Amino acid sequence: MLLRLLKTGIIFALVLFTVSAIAIAGLYLYLSPQLPSIEGLSDVRLQVPLRIYSSDGSLMGEFGEKRRSPKSLDDIPDRLKQAFLSAEDDRFFEHPGVDYQGILRAIINLITTGERGQGGSTITMQLARNFYLSREKTYTRKLSEIFLALKIERELSKEKILELYLNKIYLGNRSYGVAAAAQIYYGATLDELTLPQIAMIAGLPKAPSRYNPIINPERATSRRNYVLARMRDLDYITKEEFKSAREEAVTAALHKGRVQINAPYINEMVRVQIVSQFGDEAYTRGLRVYTTVDDVMQEAANNSLWNGLVAYDRRHGYRGVIRHVQVYEDEPADELHLHIEDDRNYGKFKPAIVTSIETVTVPVPATTEGEKQANDKNTAEQRTTTEQQVNVVLKDGEQAVIKLAGLKWARPYISVNRIGEAPKTPDKILQPGDVIWVVQNASGEWELGQVPEIQGALVALSSNDGAIKALTGGFNFRHSKFNRAVQAKRQAGSGFKPYIYASALEKSFTPATLVNDAPVVFEDDALEASWRPENYSGKFFGPTRFRKALYKSRNLVSIRVLKSVGIRHAIRYLANFGFDENELPRDLSLALGSADVSPLQQARGYAVFANGGYLIDPYVIQRIEDADGTVLYEADPVVACVPCVLSERRWQQSPAADVEDALEKLPKQAEQTLEPRLVYLINSILQDVIRKGTGVRARSLGRNDIAGKTGTTNDQRDAWFNGYNPDLVAITWVGFDQLKPLGNKEAGSSAALPLWIEFMKTALAGKPQKQLKRPKGLVTVKINAKTGAPATEQDVDTLFEMFRSENAPVARAVATEGPLDPDETETPIPEQLF
Repeated sequence: MLLRLLKTGIIFALVLFTVSAIAIAGLYLYLSPQLPSIEGLSDVRLQVPLRIYSSDGSLMGEFGEKRRSPKSLDDIPDRLKQAFLSAEDDRFFEHPGVDYQGILRAIINLITTGERGQGGSTITMQLARNFYLSREKTYTRKLSEIFLALKIERELSKEKILELYLNKIYLGNRSYGVAAAAQIYYGATLDELTLPQIAMIAGLPKAPSRYNPIINPERATSRRNYVLARMRDLDYITKEEFKSAREEAVTAALHKGRVQINAPYINEMVRVQIVSQFGDEAYTRGLRVYTTVDDVMQEAANNSLWNGLVAYDRRHGYRGVIRHVQVYEDEPADELHLHIEDDRNYGKFKPAIVTSIETVTVPVPATTEGEKQANDKNTAEQRTTTEQQVNVVLKDGEQAVIKLAGLKWARPYISVNRIGEAPKTPDKILQPGDVIWVVQNASGEWELGQVPEIQGALVALSSNDGAIKALTGGFNFRHSKFNRAVQAKRQAGSGFKPYIYASALEKSFTPATLVNDAPVVFEDDALEASWRPENYSGKFFGPTRFRKALYKSRNLVSIRVLKSVGIRHAIRYLANFGFDENELPRDLSLALGSADVSPLQQARGYAVFANGGYLIDPYVIQRIEDADGTVLYEADPVVACVPCVLSERRWQQSPAADVEDALEKLPKQAEQTLEPRLVYLINSILQDVIRKGTGVRARSLGRNDIAGKTGTTNDQRDAWFNGYNPDLVAITWVGFDQLKPLGNKEAGSSAALPLWIEFMKTALAGKPQKQLKRPKGLVTVKINAKTGAPATEQDVDTLFEMFRSENAPVARAVATEGPLDPDETETPIPEQLF
């Protein structure tokens, strides 16, 4: 009987095994064609975001839904690998991709509870599921997962599978892979993670949202401690390490990125170019784009534009609070910030709510050295007074104090040309319940803030090859993505005059030519009334030398100069600066800068003056690399000074074997569009703009190698400063997006020039002064300062002026070499008067 039962059992087992084997084989044959290929599994590059870097290698931005930083298995710390193995698959190096013991546990769970569980899901199976299969809990999906895991194990090594898993697994907050998670949650590299942080990350794959340490710290802590316990059970950590790690508090916080340089407008310019070239694949294939941006200059551009626009805004008064909310007396103080929890920061400005205004005792500042010494000797007797201060709370609950000094600027706005009196007490402009902007000054003290309505732009580029070194296209990219440095076309104002004057120098004009600065009336059938242009000052100065007319920015002289050379000639000549003649007005208003141009176009135009007469092409992308470091593109710009580039690259010292290769990489020579002597003369005049013209404030930089021109349009709607030294061109523009006046006292010299000065102070710091080389064919003549004619022995008011040799007036003394003394220089002048 026993033998018969045994025989029957064996037969049943064989039949069951055979049927199961046939069933499994059938299922495999059925599912196998539906299983995806794993050829692309190891191609992590296809899921890495686009990253943009400065020329110094600093990260400026990244684009792509998945934040990922692939690492080789050797670069991942052993303890991190051990944590994941402990939490997810401690038998990973023993099973063939499917843990049959785990599956058996899942089957037992199904039989005993009637519920499907997640038992037996190995790292290989997770890899298969997360990247090829749906996450639905069905038997078909589970079988597909098993078959695909076995397939992966046959084709890839254990080490490769683990590497892919640690690089691809989703860990919450758009982070994929352990390196991205370390940055997102802790702002750290893998090597910088502590044991508790490692365990926290290793606990995330099971349920990234449920165990997110930022939004669910209690659940995350429980999961972390489970991982630590598993590591202790497997002897990966000691008992002491386990106890110490369990006691650590949660330190996770959202780190949005590793961005080191803030250049959002450039990032967007680059992103558009890259996507147009690579399509949507640009966001996932791990492209690294290296730009021409200089870290120091970009930071200086950001700061100077911010400071300049805020300074303008404060000059025109306080427009009022954001809004007012009702604050009740019994409302808990620690809940007041909830009124502004939905308000977002605006760059450096933070929203705050006024909680109270109180009177405090403050020391009276000493006004003389004697008072200071007396106060130092006896601080107890230091004089005091009382003043009001404003108590506020920020959206994060932080409490802050605004002293009266931080409110003094807030004179009530009346109109663009009028403001009220400075507040003597805070309660004149604020009251409890007011929602306001606050900002910290350089000393760390809080001040009342106000988001400017004014906008601006700054762009700086290398005059030699057009490489954009810094660019910011507005006050705040997050609130306005319109790039005013590139996309905005505004009237250039007087900043356009140097082009017109250059066209005149090509004719018969010289820096000493006399032009009459007198009223002029133009009749035009297209206009309803006669055109009566005026100088900015409203005054007329009579016969004026060409040089002085430009550095003093005399409008009426400029119109007569353009009329003399001819509009057609001037427009054709403007092509030498990169302007499209079809976009230029064909009337005499061109002399006053009625042409609509962008700051970047102006930078290109002024680069011709800075580099000696060569037209360069602005560019921002220096190099594009694939995820594996393969160079896909390298910029090859035309350059004004080829020897300068060769010297910088030190090709002269290349070994003989590299000479042929070096010659193949010679930079391309830019087209010379202006005659060098003409450039030198214009440069000399534009240096006078700084020395004694409308840009005299820039003398504060203490440099003799800078030049430029202010620009102000009708009704002060636009303010410009276009300036440079021989290596760097920088353009600043200030104005409203909707055309309206800046105010009667706002011009290029007061609104735009301060931005330029602040930027160039940093950009040129430590750089040696450099002058354009004086070309041959220029002569220096002593002339009468009033007539422009060669000076006689009887003349008292004289100066030296430069001329092209063929245009020089007959003179007693001629110097053919060497620059003019800046203290006694003004430029050449013809005898022509009209």
